[in-house]
Amino acid sequence: MEYRQLGKTGLKVSTLSYGASSLGGVFHEIDEQEGIKTVHAALDLGINFIDVSPYYGLTKAETVLGKALKGISRDRYYLATKVGRYGGDQFDFSAKRVTASVDESLARLGVDTIDLIQCHDIEFGSLDQIVEETLPALRQIQAQGKVRFVGITGLPLKVFEWVLDRAEIDTILSYCRYSLNDTSLAELIPALQAKQVGIISASPLSMGLLTERGAPAWHPAPAEIKEACAQATAYCRSQGVDIAQLAIQFSLSNPDIATTLVSTANPRNIAKNVEWLETPLDQSLLTQVQTILAPIKNQTWPSGRPENN
Repeated sequence: MEYRQLGKTGLKVSTLSYGASSLGGVFHEIDEQEGIKTVHAALDLGINFIDVSPYYGLTKAETVLGKALKGISRDRYYLATKVGRYGGDQFDFSAKRVTASVDESLARLGVDTIDLIQCHDIEFGSLDQIVEETLPALRQIQAQGKVRFVGITGLPLKVFEWVLDRAEIDTILSYCRYSLNDTSLAELIPALQAKQVGIISASPLSMGLLTERGAPAWHPAPAEIKEACAQATAYCRSQGVDIAQLAIQFSLSNPDIATTLVSTANPRNIAKNVEWLETPLDQSLLTQVQTILAPIKNQTWPSGRPENN
């Protein structure tokens, strides 16, 4: 496993990290014991960064993760969770709510300190409130020693630029914006590096678009993106390769991105993901797939408030 610096935090994080959303049964029902084994397998394979949120499974993911981490030495992992999003359309970025939220997460996770606390999907809130109320509240919690670093997450890249111009943040978590079909995050990297902001990327499989199973019914991507990704998947299959392998290898190949999150509640899957990292990237296959995806390159979908897109 390779480790990279997460901006100015001083944390050296595994290039592949564990997204615990699957522990909440976000994509399909899971076996809790299998989920716990997956966390242990990830740690044993050298993954040292785990990301979760009270939103995933409506606190279930944090609860299951807390059970998995019980008895595990605290120096074996860095733990990130989030505040502000609590249900499909339940958002509360007020100082009062995020302060209570951190204490609730600490209790569910069974730890004294969270390494990284993040404002979750800020495009659904008022960015003025994020800068003027939420982030200062999280900095106060940081001063109390309950959290070590503070970050923000979202889909539209515009929200990161807006906040970066007005507040100090330690990390950003961007999802679906550095994958085979969309590398828009690359355009923001120089600005993030200039401020030594740690870069976390998630959803290298574009929330299921780049998988054999295909996009789930609820996926927000327009039909043309889904169709192009399905064509790319079929081409990889014809070459005897799972597109997920190519997608993960590609997403992790950018040295400027500190870590990329993958989520699964299956220990065999996490082992397979790590194995793929040790396999050389097939440049010829990559070129063919990028040609198939070229017509929809960097296309995305709206998320949150219209003014934040």
